[in-house]
Amino acid sequence: MVRIVNYLKRQTEEGKEFFVLEISGGIEMVKSQTSNQFYATAKKAFISSTFDEQTCKALIGTEMPGNVVKQECEPYEYVNKDSGEVMMLSYRYVYTQEEAITSKEEKSIQRLLAEEHTFSSNGHHKEEFVM
Repeated sequence: MVRIVNYLKRQTEEGKEFFVLEISGGIEMVKSQTSNQFYATAKKAFISSTFDEQTCKALIGTEMPGNVVKQECEPYEYVNKDSGEVMMLSYRYVYTQEEAITSKEEKSIQRLLAEEHTFSSNGHHKEEFVM
């Protein structure tokens, strides 16, 4: 599940304003590479919308099925707002619906079940023990 936590006003290249919804995935525990201590965080992503500002404001707190997942992309520069450090990143976080994840899992199971060696070739079940 993801939760709508905020909204932002954005502008297209043509100057038309629209709103994006900021969504947050569930809490995750991550181990710091510098201090070796754990800290709590959540992945965030933005979804474009056709809603007006009043609707976006009313949607804050709404939960919906899906996840925020890491997606590879073309490398880009990112400036850490707190430290001013400039980093090169080659990923971003995006929203995906749970159904898409479930269908991948279902396909894996179907592929496993469809493998020839999982079925009897003569119509009779024969137990084999390997010692």
